Amino acid sequence: METFMGVPRDKIDWYPSIDYGKCNFCMECYDFCPHDVFAKTDEIKLIVKNHHHCVVFCRACSKTCNVDALSFPEKPEVIEKIKEIRKELE
Repeated sequence: METFMGVPRDKIDWYPSIDYGKCNFCMECYDFCPHDVFAKTDEIKLIVKNHHHCVVFCRACSKTCNVDALSFPEKPEVIEKIKEIRKELE
């Protein structure tokens, strides 16, 4: 099982959200990300398919987005949640 800061990765809510009102489906994020986070579909064109493949605290894909369509949770909130989960696991 993959962990981050002592917490199972699948318990950490860190992955991009796509604002489809802004996304122009340029696929820069899809082409950039080496972790297979995104997928192309026929219906929506682009989705976040593998949420927990996203590297915790990485936001590199959002830097490739020229229309600012990708967002991530707030880092301080995620850190607090990781600390809570780690205490629960002790």
